[in-house]
Amino acid sequence: MECQNLMRRSFKPLLRRAGLPDIRFHDLRHSAATLLLSLGEHPKVVQERLGHATTGVTMDIYSHVTPDMQRETASKLDTLFGTL
Repeated sequence: MECQNLMRRSFKPLLRRAGLPDIRFHDLRHSAATLLLSLGEHPKVVQERLGHATTGVTMDIYSHVTPDMQRETASKLDTLFGTL
């Protein structure tokens, strides 16, 4: 019951005021994992912060590939093959 009040009275109004889409509170975990990993944080650190048993859970479920990550990888490959 308290969680529902928090969502209805605090979290959802904050999202609306900030002009953000309606998301689940749990979606913040996915965002946190993705952002930390995209900043180069070690997966083991992210795993421990999220309280997962293994880095596999963190990497497979809670991290998401962003378009910037794809571009960075393509750029690295371009650099690699451009020097061969």
